[in-house]
Amino acid sequence: MPRTTITIPDSISEDEAKLYLAIKLYEVGRLSCAQAAELAGYSKRTFMELLGKHGVALIHYPVQELQDDLRHA
Repeated sequence: MPRTTITIPDSISEDEAKLYLAIKLYEVGRLSCAQAAELAGYSKRTFMELLGKHGVALIHYPVQELQDDLRHA
């Protein structure tokens, strides 16, 4: 895995920065849940719980797809 160095304010811990980066990369579909959990330094189960606490959906179900499914039900 490539390494990148970034400078963050003293008010943000390295662990917090990794968590928020992992959450965002998962949310936009760039990392799987397992990959994001590893980046953040948590087990997959714990990371999934953290997603919920931060208001990020674990399952992505686009509105248009839901509407199509309801029309065909």
